Amino acid sequence: MRIAVFGAGAVGGYIGGRLAQAGIDVSFIARGEHLQAMKEKGIRAESICGDFNAQPNIITDDPSQVGEVDAVLLGVKAWQVSEAAQAMRPIVGPNTFVITIQNGVEAPTQVSEILGPDHVVGGLCKMICFITKPGHLRHAGTEPHIVFGELNNKHSERMEMLLQSFSKTTGLTAEVSTDIWSDIWKKFLIIAPWSGLGSITRSPIGVFRSLPETRQILKRSMQEVFQVALSHDIDLPKDAVETTLAFLDTLPKEGTASMQRDIMEGRPSELKEQNGAVVRLGQTAGVDTPINAFIYHSLLPLELIARGQLQF
Repeated sequence: MRIAVFGAGAVGGYIGGRLAQAGIDVSFIARGEHLQAMKEKGIRAESICGDFNAQPNIITDDPSQVGEVDAVLLGVKAWQVSEAAQAMRPIVGPNTFVITIQNGVEAPTQVSEILGPDHVVGGLCKMICFITKPGHLRHAGTEPHIVFGELNNKHSERMEMLLQSFSKTTGLTAEVSTDIWSDIWKKFLIIAPWSGLGSITRSPIGVFRSLPETRQILKRSMQEVFQVALSHDIDLPKDAVETTLAFLDTLPKEGTASMQRDIMEGRPSELKEQNGAVVRLGQTAGVDTPINAFIYHSLLPLELIARGQLQF
């Protein structure tokens, strides 16, 4: 398969790097200093699964230099999805499919509206990974795992082909989902409460999951996400909140979410697509989300500053 990573940042860079390391035909579409560093030395990663260097076949900021590919791994931030879907048209052929791995639950629909639903595959990835300097990643926690599946949950040959490509990698596991929307929301149940509370408290997960007061807020935020999911006919286990909270207890105590890091460092974040989405999707279904509303509205001034829309 020919695979393009559109948005080869931390997560996209790690996954694409592992594919390139395995000999898969991979192209990176990136930008800025990160792009220039990768052009010179490829992608370098420190990982709890083993450090590696990899050299994708093409590294560029111009999709037209890549040509049509079989699959696009969409690695941009959730707030960049619509713009990226428009920009990737030069690499999308009649049979190309795009795997959305962003945090949040709205990316598959956004890409479908631009490229058509037949070109979209739902996905998600689990790992704690960030850029330490241009061209250099650090995978600091959670065994890297990618999940993908057709939006109608039907078995397909293209999912099997993609799985075969991932089966050649090391330091990364993959699976085809039997209910991708459920799996996307299960990830959302993890990341939105974690991101929001981490951003509000400015503390790593080991702190706010341990204090009884903040742990209760974390759980209430998760319960809101759960209720919103059910209101949108998402099939989640009845014990999803309890099992997810137990999973969060296993994460490295120093772990931080990417949205939290962006907010703390003054960058635009996925606030609207995470806690904001809980509020927005709750409103459309008549579900109250007071905890996520408080988180979203409290962090909104910082988000507007980061986007140059507010000064004080």
